[in-house]
Amino acid sequence: MTRTIRLLENMRAPVYIPYYLAQARGAFAAEGLDVDIRLSPAPTRTSEALLEGEADVSWGGPMRVMMHHDRDPLCPLVCFCLVVGREPFTLVGREPRPGFRFSDLAAMRVATVSEVPTPWMCFQEDLRRAGIDPASLDRISDGTMAANIEALRRGDCDVVQLFEPWLDVALETAGAHVWHRFADRGPVAYTTFYTTARFAAQQHAACRAMARAMERTLAALAVEPEAGIAAEVRSFFPDLEAAAVARIIGRYRASGVWTRTTELGVEAMVRLKLGLISGGLISRDVPCERLIAPKLADVPPLDRPSPS
Repeated sequence: MTRTIRLLENMRAPVYIPYYLAQARGAFAAEGLDVDIRLSPAPTRTSEALLEGEADVSWGGPMRVMMHHDRDPLCPLVCFCLVVGREPFTLVGREPRPGFRFSDLAAMRVATVSEVPTPWMCFQEDLRRAGIDPASLDRISDGTMAANIEALRRGDCDVVQLFEPWLDVALETAGAHVWHRFADRGPVAYTTFYTTARFAAQQHAACRAMARAMERTLAALAVEPEAGIAAEVRSFFPDLEAAAVARIIGRYRASGVWTRTTELGVEAMVRLKLGLISGGLISRDVPCERLIAPKLADVPPLDRPSPS
């Protein structure tokens, strides 16, 4: 019998292309699921909707789950099925800067992301590890990514922190250059499914079916031509040209942003958690066994197509 899942889309962004591709290809339906994707009114509202029973599962950052556990030790939210396993944000500047190092930022004005907290939380942890006090940066912290690109054009800042499609805008229309890809940091749990512990237990088979659908989609996404995938997900991005979507897919794939396995391991969760703690977004080290759905941390491996 087909199981209906009310799946909440955290926000519309190209980094979530694996989910859109899974829906477009019928990957969930092939697993016996009728997935009803609904757009959350705001990223801050997504986790609340789950807790209030308005949705069954959402996708988004484990950051939100950690924040809820920080405030409420009895929080029932749990994560499963890693999809975005490296950070999708970058630093771009007006001029090429080969050999960029974080210490170069000491003499620059830096515009960071204001729309969501995770990019700065992870960035400031990187700075600390490089021996740099994050508070020492001459930082614009309240501009949107669109506004920061305009500031870069005007020369009001030297480097901006962006993700897609704003990175594509900066590279294609503002003559910007990539200085640093935060994906180079390595594994970090940036986007997973999450739900309540009760739903994960009662609908264990459905949750694993969702993970299998994503595992299969990620395997295809890793090797198939960007243009073809862009055509399949183009309807989710009516304001972007197909060529832009293809470029975005190519950059994310080259950076390893999308994982090849949905296993949600402790290492990736801890790397995120450390940034949230050092940045003051959460106040305590929530145990990973409270954050990861039991027996949903992995799915059986699939036979993967070989790169053509």
